[in-house]
Amino acid sequence: MGLLTALLAADQGFSVSLVEQQAVGREASWAGGGIVSPLYPWRYSPAVTALAHWSQDFYPGLAQRLLADTGVDPEVHVTGLYWFDLEDQAEALAWAAREGRPLAEVDMAEAYATLPMLAAGFRRGLQMSGVANVRNPRLVRALRQALLQMPNVTLHEHCPVTGFVRDGARICGVQTAQGEMLADQVVLAAGAWSAQLLNTLDIALPVEPVKGQMILYKCAADFLPSMVLAKGRYAIPRRDGHVLVGSTLEFAGFDKTPTDPALASLKASAEALLPALAHAEVVGHWAGLRPGSPEGIPFIGPVPGHAGLWLNCGHYRNGLVLAPASCQLLVDLMLGCEPIVDPAPYAPAARLGAV
Repeated sequence: MGLLTALLAADQGFSVSLVEQQAVGREASWAGGGIVSPLYPWRYSPAVTALAHWSQDFYPGLAQRLLADTGVDPEVHVTGLYWFDLEDQAEALAWAAREGRPLAEVDMAEAYATLPMLAAGFRRGLQMSGVANVRNPRLVRALRQALLQMPNVTLHEHCPVTGFVRDGARICGVQTAQGEMLADQVVLAAGAWSAQLLNTLDIALPVEPVKGQMILYKCAADFLPSMVLAKGRYAIPRRDGHVLVGSTLEFAGFDKTPTDPALASLKASAEALLPALAHAEVVGHWAGLRPGSPEGIPFIGPVPGHAGLWLNCGHYRNGLVLAPASCQLLVDLMLGCEPIVDPAPYAPAARLGAV
């Protein structure tokens, strides 16, 4: 959120300072799977759907721009996505009909012909064509490099923000480990840490860390042609043959230590979905902290009673897929332009409390 907000704001002529407590892009942005779709899009509110649809169309062009500008390819990999043995398949198909999305029931014989590595026994499935995945670490590296090349952007890494600088009711900067930094506008896009910072203003933001653990296998480049999802777990193929399997949902505060029970659970799910992974090498196991929020609806817009302070946080499990629309909406609001979507569902005004 911070990287893309900075990029889109700088495109509009803002002078931007991006302040990060460690290296940019190393939290949820780095840790996630990178599916350019909510896992179960029909289970979300229209507020999430609106951001997701806009963003899905934005990613191919963003990837082309970043590759041209930086030489770093975010690897937007269009594979499509299969769901198997859903309990709410009828609801999913009804949602697709309403929204005009390319989600359709599949013949299981054809599915097994396309996915011969899939475990036996699945009885029904859905597929959405055109769904892509992005290689998150490469995306954030490309965004960082693009920002470093912009004359109106400054990055301050390893510089924790501890609070805000106030001038009466107005927010006019941030307090950091390197001293005060002043600004006309301050955007809080601190993911799972956003609530802690708003607490310093006696504002209660209902965003909490939700731990997720994942594992990465090394497979042949042609092992898995499509993303697959069943029983709440997914497998994502990368272009070079790596297959990412995730993920857990854990409420463990700010602890992001990978655990052996989660590793065992993920391996069991992986092998139940794709049995050949029992013989593949696990080359990575990590954890990250999602910014959990009510119904997964992010907070985007101005903070009432604190002029100059804006939020772009609380995207829960869909930060990557919602980021382009979220950041464009925020910049539209900051500029007073016609917003790309109705901003009302994301407005902080009706959703914040007092500490």
